[in-house]
Formats: sequence, C-alpha cells, structure tokens
Amino acid sequence: PSSIGAVLTNPKDVHTLAELGVILLMFALGLEFSFKDIAKAGARGAATALFEVATLLWLGFLAARLLGFALIPSVFIAAMLSISSTTLIVRVFHEQKIRGPGRELVLGLLVFEDLLAILLLAALTTMAVSQQLSPVAIGESALRLGLFLLVAVGLGLAVVPRALRMVLALKRSETTLVAGLGLAFAGALGAQAMGYSVALGAFLAGSLAAQAGATKVLEPLVMPVRDVFVAVFFVAVGMSIEPSIIAQHPLALVVFTLVVILGKFIGVAAGAFATGAGLRTSLQAGLTMGQIGEFSFIIAVLAKDLPGGSTLFALAVGTSTITALCTPTLVRHGPVLAQWIERKLPHSV
Repeated sequence: PSSIGAVLTNPKDVHTLAELGVILLMFALGLEFSFKDIAKAGARGAATALFEVATLLWLGFLAARLLGFALIPSVFIAAMLSISSTTLIVRVFHEQKIRGPGRELVLGLLVFEDLLAILLLAALTTMAVSQQLSPVAIGESALRLGLFLLVAVGLGLAVVPRALRMVLALKRSETTLVAGLGLAFAGALGAQAMGYSVALGAFLAGSLAAQAGATKVLEPLVMPVRDVFVAVFFVAVGMSIEPSIIAQHPLALVVFTLVVILGKFIGVAAGAFATGAGLRTSLQAGLTMGQIGEFSFIIAVLAKDLPGGSTLFALAVGTSTITALCTPTLVRHGPVLAQWIERKLPHSV
C-alpha cells in the first residue's frame, strides 16, 4: 500500500502511467484503421471531415479569444474542441444497435477525423515546445512531418507486415501479444525520438499492423491490456485536475460545451448535406458527433506546460464529461430530432 501511495502521489509516475494508456489506446485505434476504410468513406467523408474540423477550429478559437484566453492557448482549445470521440461513438452504436446510412457516414467521418487529429498533434507538439505561432515554423513543421511519415510508412510497410506474419504463423497467442505490444512501444519511442508525440508513433504502428492483416488476431489479445491502461489513463487525467479550477470558469465550460454540440451539428450536417448525403442522414450524423474525447485529452496534456495549461486541461475534462453524457441521448433521439428539424426547414431544402 505504501509503494502504491508513493506512485499515486508522484506526478511523474502518474504521467508515465497515463502515457502507457495513450500508447495502447492509439495502437488499438491504429489497428482499426485501414486504407479500405478511407476508400469506402471516399471524397464525401474527407470533404465533410475537413469542413467540420475547420468549422470547430474557427468557432473554438473565436470563443476562446472572446473569453480572454491568449493566442497560443486559444489554438490548443480550438484543437481540443474539434475532434470527436471515436471510442465513445463506437460504443454507443454498439449498445443501441444503430444501423443504416447514418452509421456508415459517421464511421467514415471518424476515420478522417483521426487522420486530421494526428496532423494536429504533430503541429501542436512543435507549438508546445516553441510556444510561438509562426507561419514559417508551421511550414517547416509540416515539411518535417511529411518526411517523417513518408520514411516511417515506407520502411514500416517493407518490414512490419512481413515480420508480423512470421509471428502469426507460430500460432502462439503470448508471442503475438508481446510482438504487438513491442511494435506499439517501438513506434512510440521512434516518434518521440524525432520530436513527435508517442500517440503519433503508436497510431502508425497500429495502422502498419493492420496492413499485415493482424487486426483480427491482435485486437482480442491487446484489448484487455489496453482497457487496463486506458482506465489508468483516465484515472490519471482525473488526478491531474482540481475541481476548483473548473468551478472558477463556469462560463467557459458552458460556452465550450455549446460550441462542441452545436458547432459539430452544424459542421457535420452542412458538410454532409453539401456533399450529397440525405438531409435526415446528415442531421442525425451531426447530432451523433457532438462530443470530444481521447484526442482532446492528449492535446490537453501537450498544453499543460503552457501558461494556464492546468486551466485548459480542466476545461477539456469538464467539456468532455458533459458532452459524453449528452451523446447517448442525442443518438437515441436523433431520428426524432432530425425529423422535427426537417419539417421546420423550407420545403426547397
């Protein structure tokens, strides 16, 4: 008990445990990612996700500036509010047995959102270190990121799928699990060595494993380990905030919650409808995406060293909690709400 207490009262140890959770969470998300999903979502999914994320970045940045936040923290707030929770949406879909075109549209959007989140993480990592918002620095960061991804994906596709198939051929679950976890941490270490977040490296490792056709074998083995450390991650997130900070910023919490729910509804519904999806399907998808989750916490962790970083972290947790509680209700009543909104719109629409 004393050793456990020592760990829980040491911020560095708590941070380390949280990082383990992030690595395994992102590796699991990467396992579910495939180029087939991108092709299936197509141009509609890409265009809708770009429009939605751009809308939230603009609304989030504007809201943060109006509330008095500085320039760099406002950029981080905008990024935190722009990415929906893949884990939560998939779980709600599973629990409520949601089917149909709305589900397919949302899952396609989540694929492209995850890609955009990875790009945001890479850019924000550089910004967190320099604490400057410079077009030249952003351009250089984008170029370095492109080169890193090109080399990592190129070498990874040449080595990882072949090596994993050799491991899978052994048909030993414990060996497969160790190889999968080794790949996840190797990817995280490689990304960290190049100055990027461990989340980016773990996601790349998972996506490379998916190209080997290892998802069906690795996923059931990795999930129990992932669930343990993801639980630790969320506990660590809770331990890292002070409720009093949230209580000091009730207006910001309300505004950010409204930005997420209403902004995502408008961004997703308008983007999907403009790219050819049915009106009712677009409205339901917009209602489904109104929350933030795991990526927002990871971005908030990056912002902790900024001036006022603890406030950003607390607000991210508070906004995520409220929007997560609203999501099951919005999904459950989405068809009725979409039908009601459809009746109120002009007939020509």
